[in-house]
Amino acid sequence: MESDYAEENVSTKQPPPRQKARLSGKDGDKERPRRAQTPPREGTQAINGPALLGFSLPKEARLLKRAEFLRVYEQGRRIEGRFMTVFILPSKRPMHRVGVTATKKAIGKAHERNRAKRLLRESFRLSRDELDAVSVKYDWVLNARRSLLHVKLDKPLAELRSIAGRVREEA
Repeated sequence: MESDYAEENVSTKQPPPRQKARLSGKDGDKERPRRAQTPPREGTQAINGPALLGFSLPKEARLLKRAEFLRVYEQGRRIEGRFMTVFILPSKRPMHRVGVTATKKAIGKAHERNRAKRLLRESFRLSRDELDAVSVKYDWVLNARRSLLHVKLDKPLAELRSIAGRVREEA
């Protein structure tokens, strides 16, 4: 019985092709640009222009293993800041090394932790001149604090530079 219904009510012929599938309106016939046409950025982006071009953070300048972080936490000195907590431990290496943490408990969601870590790494990278002025080389662990999420790069950078200045005076 169902097959009779289909034969009577469902057409097997294809409809003729339409010339234009879209309705034309005042903007309907315009073509979209092939890629996004964004205006060039305005204003200065570099906080420390030459440092942005000439310094990267090589693998030798990073703390990578959990044991290295734990050693700095246990044996190092703690310095509290508004945007970060810094742990430092003198090192016999030829350069300062940095490790950055942003915990789920302190910061929250993954994208917020990633942003916090990027800000701290960039602050360390841009503080090269202040760090090179310190006679003793240190292993640094930078722990992000929640207040870091609400500011731009200039504030954590200024805080890290002032901490490096205090470390230089004490060394």
